[in-house]
Amino acid sequence: MDPVEPVVSTERRGRVLLIAMQREHKRNAVDRQLADELDAALNVLDDDPELWVGVLTGTPNVFSAGSDLTAAGDNVTERGGEYGIIRRVRRKPLVAAVEGFALGGGMEIVFACDLVVASTAAEFGLPEVARGLVATSGALFRAARLLPVNLAKELLLTGERIGAARAHAAGLVNRLAEPGQAVEVALALAEQITANGPVAVQASMTAVNALLADGDERGWEATSKAMGKIAEAEDTREGVAAFFERRAPQWKGR
Repeated sequence: MDPVEPVVSTERRGRVLLIAMQREHKRNAVDRQLADELDAALNVLDDDPELWVGVLTGTPNVFSAGSDLTAAGDNVTERGGEYGIIRRVRRKPLVAAVEGFALGGGMEIVFACDLVVASTAAEFGLPEVARGLVATSGALFRAARLLPVNLAKELLLTGERIGAARAHAAGLVNRLAEPGQAVEVALALAEQITANGPVAVQASMTAVNALLADGDERGWEATSKAMGKIAEAEDTREGVAAFFERRAPQWKGR
């Protein structure tokens, strides 16, 4: 049997760990392998005392299209939850470096990071409703936490994308970068963090995460209820079928 090619790479830059998703032929959509490799990389960041900050990116043309629908939801890890990151409890900062688009679960990965650097050509979106689905990896509550509520609703209800400039103006993106420079700007931001006391940085992260924990619990409960509503709907099956058949769905409202 031929060895399986890795789909996540890691590179140490001093105290910073650069993690890159590299499944571009599938638009960095997350399947079992990508989830496991991303989980393993983030475990290294969490557990190695010599690493203080992480930078997470995709490939030069795409950050992530979210879930690989052919994986049928098989993307959960023990420590990280969905994709190995969505429910992970971290004390070290993680910076997202976005080139291309971050859609669906890809945008939810961005929400799970602490700071965001985006190329001016980057795009963000939550297109689940266009397939008769709902966002299942945190966006139903994190979007409204990280964005103005009306913008969060616009993304969740229309499925349309927004550009990096609008995401920056709304406060989701911390730094804008020229196309192709998101990783370098993110690394510079990470280095700025490593110049500070690591105990103080991690204590600050832990404190903020503790304040958000109750909201996360309620958010996951609300997400489960939303998932339950669509689980047996005819429109859900139609939306997924239409996606794979590359046609417009025929909604029935049931």
